[in-house]
Amino acid sequence: MPKTDIHIKKSLETTGNPYKEVHEWIDHPDHKDERHDITRVLEVAGMFEEKYGKEAAQEYVQHLADDLNGKLNHLVEDVQAMAEKIQTYFGAKK
Repeated sequence: MPKTDIHIKKSLETTGNPYKEVHEWIDHPDHKDERHDITRVLEVAGMFEEKYGKEAAQEYVQHLADDLNGKLNHLVEDVQAMAEKIQTYFGAKK
């Protein structure tokens, strides 16, 4: 998952607004897991839209998407590394 400052920088580059309060709220260490709960995306996006506007809600959703993409990329990398180890192991057994 990208760090909060990376999310902030990306928001600034894409929207002209860092949406620091959105990203810091999502990544608050005491609540990070519950605030990344994708089953609450409509509820939380609505909260951000009401408080900061539609673009802030979109940045919240983008933050979740970026984090999910990062997790999936790490998972793929781990699986590929394990596959290489298995191939090396069984290749050496021949």
